[in-house]
Amino acid sequence: MLMHESPTVIATIIPSGNTVVERTTIAMLRDMAGVAPIFSRLSVHGSVDRFPDEYDEAGMLEAARLLSHAAPASIVWNGSKGGAIGLRHDVALAYRITAQTGIAADTAGLALRRAMAARGFRRIGLVTPYTAGYVARLAEGFAAEGWEVVAESHLGMTDNLSYATVPFARIREQAREVAAARPDVLLAWCTNYPAAPLAAKVEAATGIPFWDATALGLLGALEAAGITARPGVAWGSLMAQAAATDAGARGAAD
Repeated sequence: MLMHESPTVIATIIPSGNTVVERTTIAMLRDMAGVAPIFSRLSVHGSVDRFPDEYDEAGMLEAARLLSHAAPASIVWNGSKGGAIGLRHDVALAYRITAQTGIAADTAGLALRRAMAARGFRRIGLVTPYTAGYVARLAEGFAAEGWEVVAESHLGMTDNLSYATVPFARIREQAREVAAARPDVLLAWCTNYPAAPLAAKVEAATGIPFWDATALGLLGALEAAGITARPGVAWGSLMAQAAATDAGARGAAD
C-alpha cells in the first residue's frame, strides 16, 4: 500500500514557528491513505504576537487563497489563539475563508466547541506550556463559552518555537496534576505542544478524556470535508469513533 490514487485533500493553515501540527497530522493520518494533508503558514513566531487581540486576517486569507489552488475539501486553522481572543473570531475567520474560496472552513477552537457541546462537558483541566497571564486569558475566553477551568498546569514559556520541545514525560506529569480535580476533560491547548500522542495513555491512567488542540484541528478538517473515518483509538477517545473504516480511509494502491 504505497499511495492512494485519488485522495481527499484537506488543507491546514499553521503558525510559521510551529513544528508539531504537520508531523502530528501526518502521523495521525498514517492509516488513512485516502486523506492527503497539505499545509500553508502564517507569520507567527517568537514571543511577541503582532495581533494580540485578533487574527492577522490578511495573512490568513492569503494562506487560504494559496491552499485553495489545490482544491482541498476543507481548510482549517490549526492554531489555539481563538481560546484567548474569543471563538467569535474563529467563527468570523471560517466564514471569511469560505466566502473567499468557496471551500468549507473550520478551526481547532470551533472543533473544541462542538466536541464540548456534544458531550455536555463544562469542566476543563487545562494543560499548557504558557505563562500564568496567558492562561488567565484562556480561562476568560473559555468562561465566555460556559466552560470552567477547574485546574490548570502551565510551564511559563513564551517563545512559540520552544513549546514543541516539552518532553512527553513532562506533559504526562501536567495531565496527572490537573486530573486530581476530576474535570470532565483534560485539555492540552496549544498546537505547537506535542501532546496528541499521549492521549490514550493519559486516558488509561486517569480515566478522563484527554484532548489535544492539534488533534481537534485535524478533527475539524475531517468534519468539514465530510470524512467520517478517524485515526483510531491509539490516538485517544476523541479519535476512536468510526476508526478508519469508510471509503475515505481505503483504496490505497498496492
